Amino acid sequence: MSGLKKTIIRAGLETLYFSGAHLVMRPFVRGVGVILTLHHVRPPRLDAFQPNRLLEVTPAFFSDVVRGLRRSKIDIVSLDEMHRRMIEGNFRRRFVCLTFDDGYRDVLQWAYPILRKHEAPFALYIPTSFPDRIGEMWWLALEKVIAGNSRVGLLMNGREQRFDCHTAAEKREAYEDIYWWLRGHDTEEEMRLIVRDLCARYGVDMKSLCAELCMSWEDLADLAKDPLCTIGAHTVNHVMLKKVPEENARSEMAMSRSVIEAAIGVRPEHLSYPVGDSSAAGPREYAIAAELGFKTAVTTRPGVLFPEHRERLTALPRISLNGEYQQMRYLKVLMSGAATAMWNGFRRGEAA
Repeated sequence: MSGLKKTIIRAGLETLYFSGAHLVMRPFVRGVGVILTLHHVRPPRLDAFQPNRLLEVTPAFFSDVVRGLRRSKIDIVSLDEMHRRMIEGNFRRRFVCLTFDDGYRDVLQWAYPILRKHEAPFALYIPTSFPDRIGEMWWLALEKVIAGNSRVGLLMNGREQRFDCHTAAEKREAYEDIYWWLRGHDTEEEMRLIVRDLCARYGVDMKSLCAELCMSWEDLADLAKDPLCTIGAHTVNHVMLKKVPEENARSEMAMSRSVIEAAIGVRPEHLSYPVGDSSAAGPREYAIAAELGFKTAVTTRPGVLFPEHRERLTALPRISLNGEYQQMRYLKVLMSGAATAMWNGFRRGEAA
C-alpha cells in the first residue's frame, strides 16, 4: 500500500472519529454484524522494509480488540452461529466473527491464548498446500527477494527493468511496482512463473516459507478439537480464483474441503476466497461456492453485514484489522459501519 493511500485512509478514519460523524451515522449504517479479517498476530518487527505489515497486528492490539468487543454490547460468534442468525433473521443483538486467513503459526502462539482467555469463537481458513508444505506464498517470496538484494532485475512488458534496492524507501517502491504489475496479469500461472524465476535467480526458497510460517496438520488437528475453533477452506493453492478457468476454480474449492476432511477429520462448511477482492472473486465464484454447498463464503471487500446479505451468503464482505492502523479509535469507526458505508457509496446488499 502506497504511503499516500495510507495517509488518506488514516486521515479519513481520524476525521470520522474526532468529528463524531461515525456516532451520528452508526444507527443507519452499522448493520447487523461484522466479520473481521486477520492474518498474522505477532510482536512487531524492527525491519525498516515491511511491505506486508498490513497483514499483521501485535498481540497487545489484538488483546485490546477482543477485550473491547467483550465489553461492548456485541456478541462474538462462530461462523455457524452467524449463518444461523442470518438465515433466521435473528438480529436482536449485533454480532462479530473473528476470522484468520492462511493458518499462520503465530496465530496459534499469540492469538489463540487471547481467544481462549476470553472464550471467543474464531475461524481459520486454510489453503491446504500450506500445511502440506508445498504452497507458494509468492507475495512473501517477493518481499524476501527485494529485502536480500541491493538491485533486482526482471523482464517487465518485454523490457529488462532494474530496480535499485539500496534503501528501505527504494525497496518499498520496488515492491509496490512489481507487486501491482504482477497482480495485473491475466492469469495466476503467468504471475507465479515470474515469481518462481525471481526466486531461482536470487536464491530464495519459496516453498520453505510454508514450513517456517504456517501451522502443520498436527497443529490444526489439535486446534480443531477446541469448540471455539472453526476450520474453513481457503482453496488448495491460494489462487485468485477469478484468474483460473472455471473447472480449476471449482476443483480448488472442492478439493480443499476434501483434503482438510481427510487430514483432520473436519469437513469445512465455510470458505474464504484468497485475496478476495474484485480481481480475485466475483459472481462466478460466488455461484460455484453455493453449488458446492458451502454455508458461507467471505471476500475481502470492505463492509458490514446487513439483512440483505442472507441472499448472498457466498459473497460476504469483511473488515480488515489492518496492521497499519492499530488504534482502537479506528476499530470503533470501522465497527460503526461509517467508513465502509462511505467507501461503498452506501450500497448495502452487495460485497461492495
